Amino acid sequence: MRCCRTTLLTLVLALPLMTSVPASAEESRLPRLRVQQVVGGLEVPWDVQQLDRGRLLVTERDRARLSLVVHGRRHTVSFPRDDVWVSGETGLMSLAVDAGFAQNRRIHLCHGGRRADGHDVRVVSWRLEGHRLADRRVLVKGLPSTSGRHGGCRLLVDSEGSLLVGTGDSARSGVSRDLDRLGGKVLRLDPATGDPWPTNPWAGDERRRRYVLTYGHRNVQGLAQRADGTLWSVEHGSSRDDEVNLLQSGGDYGWDPGPGYDERVPMTDHRLPGRQVEARWSSGRPTLATSGAAWVRGREWGRLQGTLAVAALKASRLVFMKFDDRGRLQWTRAPRAMRQFGRLRSVTSTASGDLLVTTSNGARDRVLRVSPR
Repeated sequence: MRCCRTTLLTLVLALPLMTSVPASAEESRLPRLRVQQVVGGLEVPWDVQQLDRGRLLVTERDRARLSLVVHGRRHTVSFPRDDVWVSGETGLMSLAVDAGFAQNRRIHLCHGGRRADGHDVRVVSWRLEGHRLADRRVLVKGLPSTSGRHGGCRLLVDSEGSLLVGTGDSARSGVSRDLDRLGGKVLRLDPATGDPWPTNPWAGDERRRRYVLTYGHRNVQGLAQRADGTLWSVEHGSSRDDEVNLLQSGGDYGWDPGPGYDERVPMTDHRLPGRQVEARWSSGRPTLATSGAAWVRGREWGRLQGTLAVAALKASRLVFMKFDDRGRLQWTRAPRAMRQFGRLRSVTSTASGDLLVTTSNGARDRVLRVSPR
C-alpha cells in the first residue's frame, strides 16, 4: 500500500467582501478562517466523504483511485479500477456513504464505465471491507457519454436515505429535455435496490423517466441539502451563467442547446415550451466554473452559518452564498484564505461542522480542512 503523510498547513486570513450583492457593515463582520492540509500527493481528487472515527474516503478522477485516509495517511482501497473508463472530464468521480453505513458498510461510486458497445456513466454500490471493496451492485447505468465531456456524476444521500445523482448532458443536443435519456438530470433512487424513489414525479412510468427528479440541466456538479430539507444543485454554465438551483420535483431548468449544440442559448431559456425554473444564483459573465457545495453548520461560523459554500474551479475560490428562508439570494462572500490553492472542486461538511475541500490542479493536489478560527 502506498501512503502519504499529512503535511500541516495553517493559514489564518481575513474574509474580504465579494461585490455581487451589496453588504451592510453588519454583514461584513465575518469570521477568520483556519485552513489545514489533511492529505496531499493527490491528482484531481474529485470527492471526499467522512466515515466513522474521522476516517475519510477520497476519489481521484484520472487515476481511478479510491483512498482511505486515516490520521493523515493515505491507503489505496482495492477494487477493479480497470473497469473505470477515464476520458476528459469523466473517470472516478463522486462518492456517497450510505445512510446505513454503520450496519451495512456500503458506499456508492459514480464513474465512467465500459460496456460491449462503448462506454457510459454509471452508479455502483460496494461494501467496504478494510482496504478493499466487495459485493458490487450496479444501481443505474447507461447514463450518456461521448468524449467524456459533461460527465456530471455528483452523488448525495439525503435525509430520507434516498440517493440523488446529478448528471451531465454529455455535450449533446436534445439530451437534457428528453425525459427518457438520463443525462442533464437529477435522478433519485433507492440505494439498496437501484429502484426509482417512490415519490419521483414519474415513478409509476415504465420508461426511464421513472428515475428523474428534475431535468433541463447542462452539467450538474454539486448537490446539497439544507437543514430545512430543501435540495439544491450547482451547475456549470457555458460562456455565461453558472447556476445554483433550488430543486422542485418535476422541474424543468431550461437548458436546451438545440441542433448542433449551440451553447449561445441562455442556461435557463424561457423561450422553451412550458415553465422553466429560474436559478437562485447566476454568475453572469465571466463564469466561475462552480462545482461541489455544502451547507455551513455551526454557530462558530458566525455570519457564515447557514450559507452555501460553493467551490469554483476556473475562479479558484470558495464562495459563501447566503439565501433567506424562501431561497432568495441575500449576499455572497469569497474568502481570501481560499484563493491560494488554485482550482477547488468539492466541498463536504463534516460531523463537527468543518468543511473538507479538494483542490483540482492536476498535480500535488490535496484535501483541505476549513474551519472558523
